[in-house]
Amino acid sequence: MRGNFGDLVHPKRCANGEARWQTRDVTSDDKRAGDVIVLADVVGTVAFTITAVSAAVIFSTAAQWVGAITAMALFAVGVFAFIWSFWNAVQRSRAEEIGVMQMYLLFGDPTPPRVRRIMLAMLAIQITVALATALARSESDDGSPGTSLAVGILVPMFGLGLNGLWCAFHGVFPPRADVDLDADAADVVTSRAAIDKNEDHG
Repeated sequence: MRGNFGDLVHPKRCANGEARWQTRDVTSDDKRAGDVIVLADVVGTVAFTITAVSAAVIFSTAAQWVGAITAMALFAVGVFAFIWSFWNAVQRSRAEEIGVMQMYLLFGDPTPPRVRRIMLAMLAIQITVALATALARSESDDGSPGTSLAVGILVPMFGLGLNGLWCAFHGVFPPRADVDLDADAADVVTSRAAIDKNEDHG
């Protein structure tokens, strides 16, 4: 059976004795797998929270610029991570059952509880801070509607993108049933061909 980039898909035996499937390049067996992605999510969320809250409280031009630049940078990283994770998931989906909710909201078994708790907490913080700061400063000093803090609404894309990136490279998904059937059929054809060849020589 073939998975990402043609690598074989094979079962991994869990502590409870149940077999879980993954591509060879996926490193979910390591309990700390993907911690760089988790750490990046935490650091990005902390940076956004500090700059957004500072911009809302101080509300100076400089503070707003710092907040807006931070938000746009995180949004750009999130878009890149989202595209990268989606591309990798498409490759893996040739041999594995992958769901969108599992990828970007980390639902179900593919993601360990520890990773799920941290990354969903970061996403919740991003959404809360973005909405709170945007609503707190919905008008500029001259009374005109809208401020640069509204850019923070884009930041949750950062969290979603990193969720997908973690799951695309470290999540564990079951094999597709139709791929199993295709592999079994190929084995039968190969076996029959070998038998026919042996009969011809016999």
